[in-house]
Amino acid sequence: MRTLPAALAFVACLALPSLAHAASLRCGNKLVSEGASQTDAVAKCGQPVSTETKRERVTTKSRDGRGDGSRREGNSTEYSASSTVEEWTYNFGPNRLMQIAIFRDGLLVDVRSGGYGY
Repeated sequence: MRTLPAALAFVACLALPSLAHAASLRCGNKLVSEGASQTDAVAKCGQPVSTETKRERVTTKSRDGRGDGSRREGNSTEYSASSTVEEWTYNFGPNRLMQIAIFRDGLLVDVRSGGYGY
């Protein structure tokens, strides 16, 4: 019975390193973490080898509750905004995977691996 909590703790420990590096870009001994600005990325990693910019339209819906505990919906409001998404590709040479840093409105939101560099 005591093995189940131990097994769950072990699995949780295995998952933590992947969560810690989910949106971080390592450039030598410097790290650019999620939420960092493009200026910070350039200061730590230099200029990317390529960039791609696109505009995305983001629509969110907000429901105003009635506040009386009933299940009936109140009014709903839609908000629409435009967002700039940039993908910066960093090439760290033929022995490492290229890194694609994704910025939304100037802030780092994700990092993906590409193929091996050149």
